[in-house]
Amino acid sequence: MTYTRRIRRFLVNLAFIALLWPCAAHSADPQDPHWGFTTDLGLWTGTTNNTTFALGFGLDYYMDQNFSFGGMALFTPVGDLTQIGVAGVAKYHLRLNSGFNLVPFAGVGILHADLNRGSGPTKVDRNDTSHFIPLGMSLEYQVGPKIAFSTTLMVNLHHITLSPPVPNDNTSVALLFGIRWGP
Repeated sequence: MTYTRRIRRFLVNLAFIALLWPCAAHSADPQDPHWGFTTDLGLWTGTTNNTTFALGFGLDYYMDQNFSFGGMALFTPVGDLTQIGVAGVAKYHLRLNSGFNLVPFAGVGILHADLNRGSGPTKVDRNDTSHFIPLGMSLEYQVGPKIAFSTTLMVNLHHITLSPPVPNDNTSVALLFGIRWGP
């Protein structure tokens, strides 16, 4: 098995554990669900391959109406760059009277980048794995009691080193639009 396949298998296993860990730690009462799910799509800028399309997913366990924690995953599924970020994230849900919610969040995890670009002598085929610290803010608009539309701006701190001619990548920014299901 190649090194890249081992890293990918490790990332998939880590994402699976990160998403299911809160389930093992606490069991929710069936009459009072405490789980929430998020899905996003948008742009991830400042990557080693400039701006890329991104998909985001998350699973949150709500300790109460205002605090949740859980797993978050951010992917770049198309193009020359395959980038996967997985993190455990804590969120504070500030619920305003107008139907809007401000949700600051912070997390820690790992980021794997695999860049395959070009052909012949100028071909770039490199990968690296780094720490991943997502910091951000979501603005949500409640369209129902358990569903909200969301806009998220996230700054990501990491250190991807793919060797020259590709410059080091230490930060990136993601702008995502999505839907939130939760209490």
